[in-house]
Amino acid sequence: MVEKKVEVKNLNVWFGQTHSLKDINLDIYDNEVLTIIGPANSGKTTFLRMLNRLNELQENFRFSGEIIFDHKNFFDFSVQELRKKIGMVFALPVPLPLTVFDNVAYGPKLHGIRDRGKLKEIVERSLRLAYLWEEVKDRLNASAFLLSGGQQQRLCIARTLACEPEIILFDEPCSGLDPVSTAKIEEAMQELKKDYTLVLVTNNVKQAARVGDRTAFFLSGELIEIERTDRLFTAPKDNRTEGYISGRFG
Repeated sequence: MVEKKVEVKNLNVWFGQTHSLKDINLDIYDNEVLTIIGPANSGKTTFLRMLNRLNELQENFRFSGEIIFDHKNFFDFSVQELRKKIGMVFALPVPLPLTVFDNVAYGPKLHGIRDRGKLKEIVERSLRLAYLWEEVKDRLNASAFLLSGGQQQRLCIARTLACEPEIILFDEPCSGLDPVSTAKIEEAMQELKKDYTLVLVTNNVKQAARVGDRTAFFLSGELIEIERTDRLFTAPKDNRTEGYISGRFG
């Protein structure tokens, strides 16, 4: 039986008078890639930011509903504890102004790991999982800013992995990347789901079809449909889903 990692129940989100998410109900399972698609302003990123407690940084934010994570109330975790368990990779790579090594080691150091040998193990493992080790193993002491855009994005993935999260959230991580870099990140995702749960927001429906085990379609703050990816792309139940994936709008 597939274990539920996250349960979202009747989630509503407002920013001031704007009702951004409307009665969202969905489950996220262990070791899956859940892709979320939909046009601009559909609520995709708001949903992702909800899972990383980022919406709370806005003064006019409020919500109703319930989120269960690992069978516990989502808000029983401290923000720091939660973000260690649920990492996030953003659309634009933002490496720290440090070396490649220190970028990846930053999180473990923050959590108290000081042993150089242990840090080396974590850095190598994380870079290998992000499909970056072979490209940077001789440049670990170089500035992260010397890496290409695609390499920087994979470095950010490695930095997230170094904190040993259980879930990794991706907010359009390939939006500014070339096809080769995109392919490497997608390949990494297929390997990562063996040990992690991944949630990917993407504007590229072909990418969702390639990497998603299940896909959710959001529109105007509503979850229109969630289904196994092959079924959603070949036999969507809702005409709006079919219209979006066929390119008639969005």
